[in-house]
Amino acid sequence: MARLSREDRQIALGRLQAGQSQSAIARHFHVSQSTISRLWVRFQATGSVADLPRAGRPRATTAAHDRFIRLLHLRNRFLSASSSVQALPGPHRLSDQTVRNRLHEAGLRARRPHRGAVLTLRHRQNRVQWGNQHLRWTIRNHWRHVWFSDESYFLLQRHDGRRRVYRRVTERYAPNCVDEAPVHGGGGVVVWGAINTAGRSTLVHVQGRITAQRYVEEILRPHALPLLADQDAIFQQDNARPHTARLTTQFLTDHHVQVLPWPSMSPDMNPIEHLWDELDRRVRRREEAPANHRDLLQALQEEWDTIPQQDIRHLIQSMPRRCRAVVAAQGSHTPY
Repeated sequence: MARLSREDRQIALGRLQAGQSQSAIARHFHVSQSTISRLWVRFQATGSVADLPRAGRPRATTAAHDRFIRLLHLRNRFLSASSSVQALPGPHRLSDQTVRNRLHEAGLRARRPHRGAVLTLRHRQNRVQWGNQHLRWTIRNHWRHVWFSDESYFLLQRHDGRRRVYRRVTERYAPNCVDEAPVHGGGGVVVWGAINTAGRSTLVHVQGRITAQRYVEEILRPHALPLLADQDAIFQQDNARPHTARLTTQFLTDHHVQVLPWPSMSPDMNPIEHLWDELDRRVRRREEAPANHRDLLQALQEEWDTIPQQDIRHLIQSMPRRCRAVVAAQGSHTPY
């Protein structure tokens, strides 16, 4: 059964005293209702929510140690347990696991961190400004006219930590339990695509290094311009060098293409990023994995065409929430 930390017990006690039901508090802390009930009975009997004295091994840390460990890891979230042991003042004989146990009691557990772009102060300011400028944009009047575009690189073999193997403790290095990975994922392909609430572009294979000249002649002219024939159409692209080059901007200006200004380092604001992730998962779920780059490209194009338009529409409908999220985060990382 889950245990409540000292801080959570105080919060739960305050809610009980405020008249909140035990079942509601139990749901909030993801514990059983009997846990909250025993907490209340203990407080009425002893006037405290601290653990009662019990038999067994004495606690290895003092309250000061617990507070020091908690504050140390709140100030540096990437600090390891072994580093905390070395940083503890005074003589002690604590193990790394003891530190982990104290962190667990404080509600802190080691988890895989979110990987985000490097955001400077200028990036955050620009993201907040962009979010405020588009807070009042609606799906009906604005976002449904936007064509979101991007390039993405797909590896022939991707090892992102999502795959799991069912094995015994002693089988870590068994041949049938090792996920063998070629160098650099065996190479991959770069594709370009664009999406809108009403449709999508063809998935374009980009070979070699993309330049402004190639971007204009191989992507914008044959694939993007036909999508932007509507006078209300708005074209979105990130700030990659081929996209912001003078040749590209002049081409878009000459063809009267309305371009959506875009803040740098903001892939979380672009709904097509989630579509790339879904496309990659669809390819990985195929019964026959692509054996070479040609098979990978064919699989990507087939899965791209089969993604329901409703899924794309749902992604674009999240744009108002994305704008609110980046403003609320003051330009920092968002859940998107």
